[in-house]
Amino acid sequence: MNTSDDMQIFLTYGDIALASSLILMVLMVSWRLRLHLTKTLLMAALRTVVQLSFIGLILAWVFAREQWYEVLSILTIMTLIAGSAAKNRVKRRYKGLFIDTLLAVSVSAVLVTAIAILVILEVQPWYTPQFVIPILGLILGNSLTAISLTSNQLINAFYEQQARIEMMLSLSATPFEAIHEQIRTAIINGMTPTLNSMLVVGVVSLPGMMTGQILAGADPTQAIRYQIVTMFLICVSSTLGCTISALLTYRRFFNKNQQFSLP
Repeated sequence: MNTSDDMQIFLTYGDIALASSLILMVLMVSWRLRLHLTKTLLMAALRTVVQLSFIGLILAWVFAREQWYEVLSILTIMTLIAGSAAKNRVKRRYKGLFIDTLLAVSVSAVLVTAIAILVILEVQPWYTPQFVIPILGLILGNSLTAISLTSNQLINAFYEQQARIEMMLSLSATPFEAIHEQIRTAIINGMTPTLNSMLVVGVVSLPGMMTGQILAGADPTQAIRYQIVTMFLICVSSTLGCTISALLTYRRFFNKNQQFSLP
């Protein structure tokens, strides 16, 4: 660990190695309680180091060049990976699931990121990697979790409540009326982690973004302002993503004749 005159702390590879050794405590707990998570923990730790180190090299190169097409390529790859990750977290699959999750993730995240970059922060040019890449990444990470929770909840409800939905349809309910309660519950389920975070932020928890800025020597008041903005962006993006995902999923379970049908 190295320090400068203004008390900014610079981490060395030795500091990272020391932090990595703490994983041994987790492995010990897994072994003593027979959680059978040793392999998963080791893989997760290894991927954390490799993936972040790799992306760090790429970002350093992109930050130095600031070419719009390189930044756009990274943003596209991030969005595709987020859509795939959201799909992989859904247990009951159906044809077109990847397209639905990708649309939900991309539309919500890109729209909110564009508002943040162009309207709120007024970044010039818009493709400045220092701003657009971290903001999109932060929004994508939270949106894909919310979308996958919504999709899981809604699809499970369709399977478990098939008889109820068909009964409502037989009583002249429209498809949306028949599954409105399931959609409402699914969206609430997807939004719950985000809302819970907003309820305790600054009181119980200090979010990673704000903590990282403060540790890097940023003004705490500015770090807090950035955190407030990002929390609102995450909330809006998650809400849009959950809603889009629910509406796209619900259409997959009704045929052209508006009849309910499990894939």
